[in-house]
Amino acid sequence: MMSAKNKETLGFSLIFVFLLFALIVLFSQNPIAQDLSYHLFKDTREISGVPNFWNVFSNLPFLLLGLLGLYKINKLQLVSDLKIAYILLFMGSALVALGSAYYHLWPNNQTLVWDRLPMTIAFMALFSIIIAEFISIRLGRWLLWPLILLGMASVVYWHLTESWGQGDLRYYALVQFFPILVIPVILLCFRPSYTRVSAYWWLLLAYLLAKLFEMLDAEIYQILPVSGHSLKHVLAALGLYILLKAYEQRHLTTAERET
Repeated sequence: MMSAKNKETLGFSLIFVFLLFALIVLFSQNPIAQDLSYHLFKDTREISGVPNFWNVFSNLPFLLLGLLGLYKINKLQLVSDLKIAYILLFMGSALVALGSAYYHLWPNNQTLVWDRLPMTIAFMALFSIIIAEFISIRLGRWLLWPLILLGMASVVYWHLTESWGQGDLRYYALVQFFPILVIPVILLCFRPSYTRVSAYWWLLLAYLLAKLFEMLDAEIYQILPVSGHSLKHVLAALGLYILLKAYEQRHLTTAERET
């Protein structure tokens, strides 16, 4: 059986390989513009004067969970020196609800910016939290703001390049999908500071299922009264709910890591 030290060495090696692979793919691709067909959602029903009602309304769980997380922040089991990251996670989730609802009222590239900006805040805050809880508090704290700024910059860069007539989603894709590659490695190879690690796996599964439902938007709408995109919002929010419950119920496995 592999020792803890060897697992960590393997983990760092895999993270480096994934980063190198991601950068090679990034710079070997031509700029990727936003496919305008992305805005053509299947369920466009207007209810009570609200266009695309269910794609708008299905963001409500993000708002409720984000506000609930902020309300309970002082009662949760969190890395004490990185409280701001958890605040940004729940604040970003609440803002996702507002940004996504705004986007779905009038789906286009301009409104999509306000959907994606808060998503990068939540994604990058979560990434730094996992780094702090599994690898090093110091590293997680040091990376938090650079990651947040990198995530937001990737959206701003995409928006600017779209306005210049040569849209480029490559950096946003890197920000969104690189953590998805690396987080399982961190969960498997590094020692957790807290119990209930399974919540992160459930969150990851919920996110992947949400992306699948997003891809099958029209197909799901053919067999269900709601579309795949609406269910995407609910599934992703469910993952956040599981994580919030874990933060309430977990406890330290050891003394907190180096600060």
